[in-house]
Amino acid sequence: MTLRTSIGAIFEQEDLNFLLTNRVPRRLLTRCMGWLSRIEQPLVRNLSIAVWRLFCDVDLSDAKKQEFASLHDCFVRELKDGARPIDAAPGILVSPCDAIVGACGTVSGGELLQIKGRAYPLRELLGDRAREEEYAGGTYVTLRLTAGMYHRFHAPHDCAVEQVAYIPGDVWNVNPAALKRVDKLYCRNERALVRTRLALGSQVVTLVPVAAILVAGIRLRFLDLPFKLGNGAATVIPCEVRLRKGEEMGWFEHGSTIIVLAPQSFTLADGVHDGRAIRMGQPLMRLP
Repeated sequence: MTLRTSIGAIFEQEDLNFLLTNRVPRRLLTRCMGWLSRIEQPLVRNLSIAVWRLFCDVDLSDAKKQEFASLHDCFVRELKDGARPIDAAPGILVSPCDAIVGACGTVSGGELLQIKGRAYPLRELLGDRAREEEYAGGTYVTLRLTAGMYHRFHAPHDCAVEQVAYIPGDVWNVNPAALKRVDKLYCRNERALVRTRLALGSQVVTLVPVAAILVAGIRLRFLDLPFKLGNGAATVIPCEVRLRKGEEMGWFEHGSTIIVLAPQSFTLADGVHDGRAIRMGQPLMRLP
């Protein structure tokens, strides 16, 4: 048995996984990780990348470059041109990121599934009753980015970003072990609400990037003001940014989650179900 297999077996024990990744000083550990990941000293860089690759399944074969200044530089790597073909069909909303599909389906009774058997209120996720009503009976998909995945996220369709709301919060891990044990986890964690209006049909689709432990921040390419862990108050920023389908929106500084919310009449694309691995640009939903 290899060292990596042994470590993986330990982390597959959910109680121990939850203890090691949540019952720790989450904010302090996250800040420390953010600092460590940016160190460009070659020995520190090489060791930290090696440890990261030991714990995570990391594929750098499609990265635009193979030499990195730091662990952070490797985390937020760009891809080679054409590495993620974008489904160009106008009736398709594509996945904004590489991910594992978590809970997905229809918003029912104002609630979404966090994981099987555990729901949470849409109103608390969005922090606004009007936004909740906009997605009553709508379709949602939770996309979980693991630590080794490509960390950038992209526009799911030709759209205009109308508004970004930042909501401060905690940094619980967002893996299945935590989702089973922490009520309303996505409503507790730091997150951004990126409100987009589709060019086709003018429907409003909202992306909710959710931060997690070891995530030093959520970054949006089209805003000068970056979101940094621990900003004290909720902030709403009006925008007027037009993006093409597949154009980069921003990135996480470690693995995390994006919740995609669409209005009624959107349906899940063929093959989208809990547990499926999906890549940025592949069909996620069908437009009405």
